[in-house]
Amino acid sequence: MSSLTALQDLVQSKFGIDPATLDTHASMREKGFDSLALVEFLFAVEDQYGISIPDEYSSIDTLAQLAEVVDKLVAEKPQTA
Repeated sequence: MSSLTALQDLVQSKFGIDPATLDTHASMREKGFDSLALVEFLFAVEDQYGISIPDEYSSIDTLAQLAEVVDKLVAEKPQTA
């Protein structure tokens, strides 16, 4: 199950951007996310999913790319009983 919808909802709650207006394959930087906003958003994503996004993914630029990384990291996360 993709995290894309949840990420779109998080964008709406943090930045007030309607998910219907987001092109998930467009650059978040080109949509007006500055570096600080992106870092803040990534921290919120990490908190929501209980993951840590490694520096190797620092070039993520679209919500679709971020959803792929989140899905991968969640799938790799050890399951707790």
